[in-house]
Amino acid sequence: MRQVLADFSVTISELKKNPSALLSQASGSPISVLNHNKLAAYLIPADTYEALMDIIEDYELAKLVEERLGDKEQAVSVSLDDL
Repeated sequence: MRQVLADFSVTISELKKNPSALLSQASGSPISVLNHNKLAAYLIPADTYEALMDIIEDYELAKLVEERLGDKEQAVSVSLDDL
């Protein structure tokens, strides 16, 4: 069985009835959405989603930096004045 990573759970039927009330009850916490008692989705606040996207973007940029640091021998030295 999958672990549910939220303190607040609702069924899809409950979510359809009054989504804004559920968001208020959760007070910004993630909501797990269940379909036939199985985890179907997570509902998270927009701010949380945007923060997660920023973290993912930073992680991907860090991986790119790590890759490029491994290719130092191919780097070309230039001065800022030349740019």
